Amino acid sequence: MPREQQLSVLIASSNEKFDKVLMSLLPPNEYGPVECASSVGAARRRLDNIAFDLLIVNAPLKDEQGSEFAIDTARETGIGVMLLLDAPLYDEVSSKAEEFGVLTLSKPTNRAIVTQSLKLLVATRQRLKRLEQKAQTFEEKIAEIKVVNRAKLLLMEREGIDEDTAHRFIEKSAMDLRKTRKIIAEDIISRYKE
Repeated sequence: MPREQQLSVLIASSNEKFDKVLMSLLPPNEYGPVECASSVGAARRRLDNIAFDLLIVNAPLKDEQGSEFAIDTARETGIGVMLLLDAPLYDEVSSKAEEFGVLTLSKPTNRAIVTQSLKLLVATRQRLKRLEQKAQTFEEKIAEIKVVNRAKLLLMEREGIDEDTAHRFIEKSAMDLRKTRKIIAEDIISRYKE
């Protein structure tokens, strides 16, 4: 699967054998950095320091079951989360976890299912990243509109001009000076603050 950049992965698992198998399914040209934590506490600390793309939780962990940690992470972040649960807990936990977008697998499982699930998790994370970028662009546009409107209001109040004239002034200044409307508006705001 061609990607622009590698995806960072945090594996929360207290089973070293599982960690080694999972690491073999994460080729370094597609995934990196890949880090492991054996407890929820250690995993939370890693998440506080690094913005991981994927979190894979192999429950139970040393200090907690791990399912609440997986759900909280999915609910509070855009990280792609996979949770592997022992079969007796699967039905009870999976329906709750899936409400928050956590991909759940029942253990025992096999390499093929984990690989397939990992591909689904990656596709979902990539889609979320694109949505996050669109949302950020939208928020930036709204912020620009707010700044430009504030500058127009200041021009109208201080210069005694109407809104259309203030708008044209900002547009023309941006074109003439080859700056964005936001920069021109910020200059106007700072000029009238003094």
